[in-house]
Amino acid sequence: MVIPDTNIRYIAIEGVIGAGKTSLARLLRKEIGGQLILEKFEENPFLERFYQDPRRYAFQTQIFFLVTRFKQLQQVLQPSLFDDFIISDYTFDKDRIFADLNLNPDEMALYNMVASQLQKSLVTPDLVVYLQSSVDRLMENIAKRGRSFEHNMSREYIESLNEAYNYYFFRYKASPLLIVKATDIDFVENKRHLEDLIHAIMRPNRVAMEYFTPLGDFGLSGEG
Repeated sequence: MVIPDTNIRYIAIEGVIGAGKTSLARLLRKEIGGQLILEKFEENPFLERFYQDPRRYAFQTQIFFLVTRFKQLQQVLQPSLFDDFIISDYTFDKDRIFADLNLNPDEMALYNMVASQLQKSLVTPDLVVYLQSSVDRLMENIAKRGRSFEHNMSREYIESLNEAYNYYFFRYKASPLLIVKATDIDFVENKRHLEDLIHAIMRPNRVAMEYFTPLGDFGLSGEG
C-alpha cells in the first residue's frame, strides 16, 4: 500500500468496548509501521470486581486506569520518537467518559483534580479515529471475544456507554477527528475497506471533523 505524505505522527483510535480499536491499531501498525501503544486493561486488578459490583469498585477502577495510562503514555510519547508513527488504541482523556458514567459527584471532583494535573504533561494526538458502532454490533463483538470479566456486562451499560461516547466525540475539539461508521465496515476481513480507511486516516490537509462511510459511496465528508 502506498501511504500518502502526511504530517500526522500520533494517531489514537477510540470507540466503545467491542468497537474494534485494538484490531484496527494492530492492522494500521502492520501497514504503516511505527510504535504501537495498547491499553493494558488486563493489569487492572479492580476491573473484574467492577463488573460484578460497579458502585463499590468504580473509583478504584478509574483511578488505576488513569494513573497507568498516564505512566504508559508519558514513557512513550517523547519528542525524539516522533520520527516514526505512534498508534494507540486509546486516548488519555477518554477515561473521563467512564468516570462521568460511574462515579458519584464527590468521587468525580477528586478524579478531575488528579486527571487535570496529569493531562497537562501529555502530547495531544495529531488525529483521533472514532469507531462509531451500533449497540447490537458491540454486543456481538463482546460476546465473540469471550473475555471472562465481560460476561456480566449488560446491554443497558453498553447503551449508556455508547450514548456517552457519541456525546463526547461529537463535541471533541482537541484534535482533528475522523468518525468511522464501524457498523458498516469490516476492516479485519475486507482488504478494500481497510485500504480505504487507512488512506482516509493518513491523508493530509484535514479539517476539524470528518466522516468515513465504507459502503455505497466510499469517501469523506468534512466539517470545518
